[in-house]
Amino acid sequence: WQLPCLIFKLYFCLTDNLNTSVAETHTVVSGPSAAHVNEVQSRIKEILSKCSSGVWVSKMPQIYREMYWEELSTAVLRQLENWPHVCTVEKVHRGDQMDGLLYPAKKIPPMAKSDTEQEKASENVTSSKVDPLLKPNIDTRPGSLSSDFKQKVVNILLKYSSGLWANALPKLYQDTYQVKFPEDILNNLELLSDVCIVDYVSEVPRKAILYAKPQRRIDENLNVTEKVQRHDGGKATAEQQCEEAKDQYPENITVPPLIIPSEGSVSVMVLELKNTNEVLIRYVGKDYSSAQEQMEDDMKAYYSQNSTASLAQSLTVGQLVAVHAEEDAWLRARIISVEDNRIKVCYVDHGFSEFVESNSVYKLQKQFNSLPFQAAKCKLAGLEVFCDDPVLVKTVESQTCSKIFAVEILEKSDIPLLILYDTSGEDDININATCLKALYDKSLALHLQVDALYTNVRVTSVFSDGSLYCQVPSKGLSRLSEILQKLEDYFHYKQTSDFNVSLPFCGKICLFPSKGKWARVEIRIIHTRRALDVQFMDTGTVATVKVSELREIPPQFLREVIAIPPQAIKCCLADLPPNTGMWTPDAVLWLRDTVMNCPEFSMKVVKQDDSKGIAHVYLFAPENFPDMDHSVNRQIKNADLWKHQKDVFLSVSPSGTSSTKVTSDAVSAQQLTSGRLEKSVSDSAREPSSAVSTTDMPPPLPLSKTGELMDVYVSVACHPGHFIVQPWKELHNLEALMEEMILYYSRAEEKPVNIEKNKLYAAKIENQWYRVIIKGILRNGFLSVYELDYGKHEFVSIEKVQPLMDTFRKLPFQAITAQLAGVKSQQWSEEASIVFRNLVEKKPLVAQIQAVNESTNSWDRKIVTFLVDTSLPDTDIWIHDFVSQSLVEFSKDD
Repeated sequence: WQLPCLIFKLYFCLTDNLNTSVAETHTVVSGPSAAHVNEVQSRIKEILSKCSSGVWVSKMPQIYREMYWEELSTAVLRQLENWPHVCTVEKVHRGDQMDGLLYPAKKIPPMAKSDTEQEKASENVTSSKVDPLLKPNIDTRPGSLSSDFKQKVVNILLKYSSGLWANALPKLYQDTYQVKFPEDILNNLELLSDVCIVDYVSEVPRKAILYAKPQRRIDENLNVTEKVQRHDGGKATAEQQCEEAKDQYPENITVPPLIIPSEGSVSVMVLELKNTNEVLIRYVGKDYSSAQEQMEDDMKAYYSQNSTASLAQSLTVGQLVAVHAEEDAWLRARIISVEDNRIKVCYVDHGFSEFVESNSVYKLQKQFNSLPFQAAKCKLAGLEVFCDDPVLVKTVESQTCSKIFAVEILEKSDIPLLILYDTSGEDDININATCLKALYDKSLALHLQVDALYTNVRVTSVFSDGSLYCQVPSKGLSRLSEILQKLEDYFHYKQTSDFNVSLPFCGKICLFPSKGKWARVEIRIIHTRRALDVQFMDTGTVATVKVSELREIPPQFLREVIAIPPQAIKCCLADLPPNTGMWTPDAVLWLRDTVMNCPEFSMKVVKQDDSKGIAHVYLFAPENFPDMDHSVNRQIKNADLWKHQKDVFLSVSPSGTSSTKVTSDAVSAQQLTSGRLEKSVSDSAREPSSAVSTTDMPPPLPLSKTGELMDVYVSVACHPGHFIVQPWKELHNLEALMEEMILYYSRAEEKPVNIEKNKLYAAKIENQWYRVIIKGILRNGFLSVYELDYGKHEFVSIEKVQPLMDTFRKLPFQAITAQLAGVKSQQWSEEASIVFRNLVEKKPLVAQIQAVNESTNSWDRKIVTFLVDTSLPDTDIWIHDFVSQSLVEFSKDD
């Protein structure tokens, strides 16, 4: 088996001695001049710069032909090792053949350092807790670091397929393994060169990008080494270890690791689960389930038609094979056990196991090794502590197995942490949170009975649609008080900061200090890294809070806290006028003042709507029970609070001011303005804008000079003649501003606002606060606004508008109106607009500005720019070229 290796080494020695010149190979270039050799070398450099993770030598001629429409002769391949300034060659044994991996040429950092730099480097070396897997005396050879330490580094780099900055490695290492990373390694990254590619981007040694080298069953080879050392005291030779590895893996099959999807909408199919920390899934998508189906179709075609396909010989545990399964399917499988003529296999792409006959097990051909195993494990967030609870496991299994779900990936680890969402209905259902309810103690749940009377009822919150939450004395409420008192006593002796929430996610249950006591809350919406919405489980109240204010439930109390069902019951007042729809502000204020200022009520249940989880009730103040005519229902029904239902917002004066303070949640702007929503964003942008006072205006956003490149994010794309870009480097500042606005306005007291056109305000749109300018005042209580940081035109209720504070006027407005350069200005058809929108909207691109049309108002400035999509590894896409070639036909009839 070593013969191919020896032949390959001998072959390279001979070719090195011959020193064949590429310039003599006429099949590569048109002449023997050095200029042609330089051109070939330059092209190879270009290919490798786009494929920094490595290219197989055997694949280079095909890639070269596809990129340059010329043939690359084998003579060039023989010379690659002689061109260290062009590429780095790593020889690799692939099955029965020898191949090589090409990487970009290594850049050697300067070895000489100034005294100051040496002192700085020595300061970075600390004697505090360091990785014990490192050898004590670190020398400058790649082999001087322990294999375990290198494996840890590789595990981190495998999560960053696009590369990782070297200076980010120490923190990731310490966070992952709780051990300090010796930073002197950053001054000599060549120590890691045998396990990763080091791409120096400047003369500073630490300024480098690290890429994991393709892994060739590192974990399995380590296991083999450990096995040999256990049997002979660690004295086994390398040849013995390799021989044993060959015996253990006779087919020498290597399969790449499964990469967790990183972008876009991710879906998975749940295959099976042992517990909620080991849920077997399969990713759904082009490079996953679709690729698997194609591979299995190819396997079926190959094994069904190819008479040379042979049965697998000398079957061993761990061997990868092709199995002729039921319904004439051909599947990849790993052998689990061998018992006479019956073989137990696990299907690596489907996750289940079964016994098969030996005559259905075939040798797996190499062309079916390139796709990673598709059956993968995951953990379900929020269920980790109860992962083995039989009730929970059974609930999760019944809710998920053999179903497809949308996924939110919280942590990308070897076993990623996920939230599953059922998106098949009108509302997305958080499966993790839903299944957690299986742990509720049903004896503590309160089920209201129709026609029953309840006393000592407390109203805990009132919403703007007239719904309210009530607490009724119960066993569950008493139990909740007891456990919260235990927590209070516990935190009295503990640092609560030790229980800070490090990973917030929707559906997570945690603690929040409210009115001097701890309360249970469930995270509902995550706005930013610092701000989120929670619902108080036992009062129904919804609030925006800081992440830093939340606390984890201590583990010893977790099961007790989770077991208590929510103690707030959602209700509505029975027998109010039908089709009330949105309550008037006056009605909401009256109800809040009436019920929130009274310590207790009596309540009669007249109807229970289980489908909506809401009870229809009558409320009575203590002195009025059970007089129906003096119930809260009758009082609000007979009050003069409803007659202005349709024109409540008409107090907006013609001058554009309003003193109406509205506190109810408005109906959808889309419902009230459906006829106006069809107005094009670009049409609105062409409207002449009135002059705006420059008092307290942010400075204009600085733009790149004409012809220079600028990283941008396209927030809105109408058509090539009108789209909005944001400067990429400022997005983190905008995110921080949005966080501060959410926290400020969610807690600030609502103030009456004088609304004027062409003035700046803060507006709440879909749970976020935006900086806007008023473009128009509508007669139905809505405003037409323009988002100055995102370039969108929206309709918003007057009640959702507040003054824009001075502290939020410092960052320049981020939206830049743009027009695509390189295409003729024209009326763009709807088809062309849709195609363009799909190309650029919500994507980071590179802009090359060709012209700037200045304006008095910074948001009225317009740029003419080229756009370039640089996301593909092999080529850059100039959007105007695509538009000119592929979209112009859509606009011929315009």
